[in-house]
Amino acid sequence: MFVETEQFAAELRAMDEPERGRAYARVQQWFANHSDKITHHAHLLPADTATTVRLDGAEPLISDGPFVEGKEVISGYAEIDVADLDEAMAIVRAWPACPLVEIRPIAG
Repeated sequence: MFVETEQFAAELRAMDEPERGRAYARVQQWFANHSDKITHHAHLLPADTATTVRLDGAEPLISDGPFVEGKEVISGYAEIDVADLDEAMAIVRAWPACPLVEIRPIAG
């Protein structure tokens, strides 16, 4: 999971169009470089587009926006098929965008 920090998001917003285009090109190149391991990926819309459904009460409580207010938000994810954590780490070390990546096995 790719996690954007407030600082990263601010730096991305501050880029001019050509600079932002080069940053996106580096990300596209990273996906191309690892396409043999990436089985699925998606970029999520910003956290303010979220709808949260809280299911711990008698009735579902639905609210607009993220439930957790945080300075870091998951901006996307990629599913990779690798032999072990070391191989996943080798791929993640080359990630050119947001400064935080969480690696988590898929259950089942």
